[in-house]
Amino acid sequence: MALSDLSRESLLPSFLYAPAAARSFAGASRLPASPAAAPGGAGAPSFPIQAPKEKIEMYSPAFYAACTAGGIASCGLTHMAVTPLDLVKCNMQIDPAKYKSITSGFGILAKEQGVRGFFRGWVPTLLGYSAQGACKFGFYEFFKKYYSDIAGPEYAQKYKTLIYLAGSASAEVIADVALCPFEAVKVRVQTQPGFARGLSDGLPKFIKSEGALGLYKGIVPLWGRQIPYTMMKFASFETIVELIYKHVVPVPKSECSKSFQLGISFAGGYIAGVFCAIVSHPADNLVSFLNNAKGATVGDAVKKLGLWGLFTRGLPLRIVMIGTLTGAQWGIYDAFKVMVGLPTTGGVTPAPAPTAEEAALKASS
Repeated sequence: MALSDLSRESLLPSFLYAPAAARSFAGASRLPASPAAAPGGAGAPSFPIQAPKEKIEMYSPAFYAACTAGGIASCGLTHMAVTPLDLVKCNMQIDPAKYKSITSGFGILAKEQGVRGFFRGWVPTLLGYSAQGACKFGFYEFFKKYYSDIAGPEYAQKYKTLIYLAGSASAEVIADVALCPFEAVKVRVQTQPGFARGLSDGLPKFIKSEGALGLYKGIVPLWGRQIPYTMMKFASFETIVELIYKHVVPVPKSECSKSFQLGISFAGGYIAGVFCAIVSHPADNLVSFLNNAKGATVGDAVKKLGLWGLFTRGLPLRIVMIGTLTGAQWGIYDAFKVMVGLPTTGGVTPAPAPTAEEAALKASS
């Protein structure tokens, strides 16, 4: 492979993928991490771990489209599946005197609304989080590459965690604009029995009551909840998966089966989800409170819930819900990528490939 190709590939922000031309080099993943590490100082440069048989070129329009579609599937379906948990959580946040625990919350809802009541609000949940997932994952991959290109190969690798954080934060700002109207209607439908059956009648009622701009009155608390959540979700996932492949799995990622890699994605996602829930929970309580009460303010929420309640009310249930949710999301997202011929996310970061100038200098010495 030409040295210029190696230099170009080192810009890839995941530090794992290379085009098909690199596959002709057998055993690349077992090479020393850098030329200096080879016996006599004349070894070959390191190569990225390969994803065999890619059907889509990395960072092409088709790649971003595939990531967007994977985000729709991972976020929309998983959030809809945990609607009963979300319903109990929201009611515990809004009316703690009535919904005192997870168990009693399920019992009260079952008694008052029946089994069908557990899925109240599933339509705005499905549509809202599908839209959010499309923007979250699609724009994350875009911004991760964009910021890596700005930083250059050396700094992109050195400060990769900052790139994960910046890319995920940028993506979530856009994603929440898509989610916010659906989230507002969902909370109102779930926490005010009789308000509406779902999105079709709930959205017109909400706009009539609060105006179209009322759909976005929770955007700042939503950013406060979702941006730290997403930054933790992506940065911790990438770091956890890298550590698993580096310290736990005894063989290179390229030698692991796809099913095993997807298992790693789920495990890494679940652990990341626990951190996400803790970091974003105070803002989640604020979002539920503001969307439930007309004209409510952040000060009203703090006064009623208290600082301790803001950080802890509904937290155990949310840890279970978000941990499972985040693990499933990464599993579905990476399964979709594998299905279309793309590699799974994350892995061990190799040393950067030498630049053409460094290689020429070494050759002349």
